[in-house]
Amino acid sequence: MRILVAGWHGQVALALSAAAARRADVVAYAVGRPALDLCDRPSVGRTLFGIAPDVIINTAAYTDVEGAESEPEIARRRNTDGAAALARQAARIGVPVIHLSTVYVFDGEKTGPYLETDATAPINAYGRSKRDGEAAVAAANPRHVILRTGWICSPDGANFVTNVLARAAHGEALEVADDQHGSPTYAPALADAILDIAAQVAGRGADDAAWGVYHVADGGETDWHGFAAAALGLSTRVARDYSLTAVSSKALPVRAPRPANATLACGRLKEQFGIALPEWRLSLADCVRRIEGGEVR
Repeated sequence: MRILVAGWHGQVALALSAAAARRADVVAYAVGRPALDLCDRPSVGRTLFGIAPDVIINTAAYTDVEGAESEPEIARRRNTDGAAALARQAARIGVPVIHLSTVYVFDGEKTGPYLETDATAPINAYGRSKRDGEAAVAAANPRHVILRTGWICSPDGANFVTNVLARAAHGEALEVADDQHGSPTYAPALADAILDIAAQVAGRGADDAAWGVYHVADGGETDWHGFAAAALGLSTRVARDYSLTAVSSKALPVRAPRPANATLACGRLKEQFGIALPEWRLSLADCVRRIEGGEVR
């Protein structure tokens, strides 16, 4: 199976390349800017025709939640228009697209984990660009799997866990919100799930029941403070006298509001594809071990 991964340096793209390398039946091509720029339609066409993939996985996106507040048009060009251009070109060559989206399409007002059928109502510019991207992908290519996820961590790149460990190791006092709950997602586990989905949907017709929106995240839930405390508790490098204080999200200097509830119900993924990610604490333990052991991918 030949897979095109749109995007090459993000957490999920790196994890996909590593996961694909472990599978004898998968050849993955991770391509990002400038060779593949979703805002440059000719580059999209050249890349797809040159690689001739069986499945396209779109991890390319504008992911700076804070930056999107001041650059909403740039976020929209990449997350909405660019995603649509990739899905449209994929449809022209008869290839399905697996598109990564976010829990930030929800407003966080619901009590309990969000279902795929719950109404979207994003409260920040990033979430709006991703919500509109979902609709654009679905309209452009009937053979689509849209995966909503969130709170991604990985031993590769910059993320909440690597940031917390690095700052604590340097003796910084940490203030972390305890009033925003979510479902962490471990990028290596997510990558394996995506490749399993790709293997199952490759070659299916446009009227197959598998197409649509799914939620994917690690099992269980926590809040940002609990996530940080768990990571620091697993660390072998951070001194035990670290300073970690729970605060209200309103006390933090951020421009983009985040949903108070970012938990996802992932039952549909299990029902359709037989896939369930590990419990978040198990994933976090592996993540911290690999970060502190210098092991990546």
